[in-house]
Amino acid sequence: MNYILPGTPWLIAHKSMLGMNRPNKITLNGRDYVLWQNSKGEVFALDNICPHMQAPLHEGWVCAERDTITCPFHALEFDGKGRYLDSNRSLSTLTHPLELTIIDDCVWTYGGCEAKLPIPDTIERRSQGFRFVGVTGHHSVRGDFLSNLLINYDYNHIKGTHRELFKIEANEITNYQTNDYQIKLDQKIIRARNSFKELLINPILGLLPQIYLNRFEYSFPSLNTLVGEFPVGKVLQVIAIYPETENQTKTFTLVYAQSNPVLLALSKPFLLRSAAEIVKQDIMAVESLYPRHPPKIKLPDEKIMFHAEKLYRNWGQ
Repeated sequence: MNYILPGTPWLIAHKSMLGMNRPNKITLNGRDYVLWQNSKGEVFALDNICPHMQAPLHEGWVCAERDTITCPFHALEFDGKGRYLDSNRSLSTLTHPLELTIIDDCVWTYGGCEAKLPIPDTIERRSQGFRFVGVTGHHSVRGDFLSNLLINYDYNHIKGTHRELFKIEANEITNYQTNDYQIKLDQKIIRARNSFKELLINPILGLLPQIYLNRFEYSFPSLNTLVGEFPVGKVLQVIAIYPETENQTKTFTLVYAQSNPVLLALSKPFLLRSAAEIVKQDIMAVESLYPRHPPKIKLPDEKIMFHAEKLYRNWGQ
């Protein structure tokens, strides 16, 4: 497949997603990799194919004593640099490592391409003063990368796609700023009250006022971050996407919060559930789309979405 947006830094995982000494498979731009984390918090990544008989390394196991991944077919061991550890304990490089950069437990990679954009400091900067709550909304989406990208920049779909969950009646975009690959804006949400039954299912909805503010900041093309301000505190959501294949896109959401520690502990499962539901609804929308064609209707604030599409289509020019 053609590499989508070569030179982009992709956020492929948070260290909490990897477990300890456990193989994890990821696919980036049509290529499979195996990732694992040792007890020191170091993360390694190799091509997922054993160079002996092409077995998938992620189906093997990690040898914690030597920080190696072991092939499930013949128990051949490879270290984090792709070196084969033979029976004489000598090393020779036979498979390729994937270069990683770890920043605040976030795992970034350029997928073997020369960097065109720096790794954004968005998460590090916006999460100051927040506690990490967890990861949610981890899915492979049946949809091309551009479709998944644009739904994050589409401020009109909230009145349809998320209307039932959040009782959204209107939203207003203000303070729109763009600087090449960075976008900032504020979104005012006006909503109706949730029913008693809805509050029983997800009590976190009871903390949402009828009018509240979301502050968005984008780092094209991989991150969409928003801080929601509520009477009891703030919630930061970081939505990450990256292309698995031409028609498959990975997404997951990091959730941070700033609130009373007791309230935060009680609300954690509901925060994660609400964020996961937003992602689920967006996925259903993307996966139900017919092939794209030029729109015959224009809606307010679509210039934000069109700006992102222009960046995508002009990449590399």
